[in-house]
Amino acid sequence: MTSARLQSGLALAALSLCLAVSGCSSYQPAPKAFHEATIQPYRVDSGDRLRISVFEQAGLTGSYTVDQAGYVAFPLIGAVPSRGHTLPEMEKMIASKLREGYLRDPDVTIEVDRYRSVFIMGEVGQAGQYSYVPGMTVQNAIAVAGGYSPRANQANVDVTRKINGRILTGRVSISDPIMAGDTIYVRERLF
Repeated sequence: MTSARLQSGLALAALSLCLAVSGCSSYQPAPKAFHEATIQPYRVDSGDRLRISVFEQAGLTGSYTVDQAGYVAFPLIGAVPSRGHTLPEMEKMIASKLREGYLRDPDVTIEVDRYRSVFIMGEVGQAGQYSYVPGMTVQNAIAVAGGYSPRANQANVDVTRKINGRILTGRVSISDPIMAGDTIYVRERLF
């Protein structure tokens, strides 16, 4: 009886350990689309501030923020759907709407004046919301947030990213590029 109890106790302990370890690895490595998104043309979303220039139209040229609904309020033509569009797509949309009774041949150029923020959480010196800079890597973002805390897992991090309207989370290396709007979570190391 004692050896049967010992074996069942060991089996229960092994099962508990497996469940505990599997709970720690609930995040999967980043899917292929996750990495492909970093090399695609930039897509506008809420929180971006755009510098829109209309050649020889000082009254229309200025900085415009993409609102929470994903629109830019532009003079004369009203709300322009922006979320998910590239800058060249937006230039064509605005030029097309301006051609509808306002300007004969508008020349519209758009550049990002200020990117939406990245969010850094977990085992860092100062978790919070930080400005995104093109070309930023996970390691750069962690440095901006005050570096690692003494308990941080420094091998990789979990990044949550919006791709094609879906929110995905994946585990990436600290040398991976990040995108505007990403949320970076630095986990605590186990030992």
